[in-house]
Amino acid sequence: MPATPINATTPTALESRFPRTVSLKGGKQVELRLMGDGDEARILNFAHSLPADDLLFLRRNIADPAAVQEWLADIAAGQSLTVLANDGEAIAGYGSLHLNAASWMRHIGEIRMLAGVPYRGSGLGRVLASEIYTDAKLLGLRKLTAQMTLDQAGARATFERLGFKPEALLTDWVMAGDGRTRDLLVMAYDLDGLTDTVDV
Repeated sequence: MPATPINATTPTALESRFPRTVSLKGGKQVELRLMGDGDEARILNFAHSLPADDLLFLRRNIADPAAVQEWLADIAAGQSLTVLANDGEAIAGYGSLHLNAASWMRHIGEIRMLAGVPYRGSGLGRVLASEIYTDAKLLGLRKLTAQMTLDQAGARATFERLGFKPEALLTDWVMAGDGRTRDLLVMAYDLDGLTDTVDV
């Protein structure tokens, strides 16, 4: 069963929050708005500005025009939403929320975030995460997950600062382009602040 489309849920509540300007550390300002048609070239420019390691384990190769078109198609279909942080015409970073296609996991969304090199340490990650938290709550989600390889220490530290907790370590679940495998770490954040526990 496909995920409940985001754009069929509370579009007005989501769209009414954008665009708007927020301040980062040091007084730098960026504009937040929802990604949509017309953003392909800007996403590709952003991708080409990133270190190669940043692109290694993304769910999509955002430096590939076909992959960016798939991303835009998911947004148009309401299966995901992406908040862009814009510094003028350039993208400073993005935060995405992806719905789970399994009906029994419809209360869970996956968060994906990436900040451009000049904006790391500026608080942009926290700003984008806050946006995704708010959007996820508007959609009635109860839990957010984040996935990364075990050796992505920086990503793990970022999500830990945002309140995410490790939930699973999956051995050899990620394969790099060279064929080498890595362990996948799954972290989670309870939007309701509640986790059911069942004795078995």
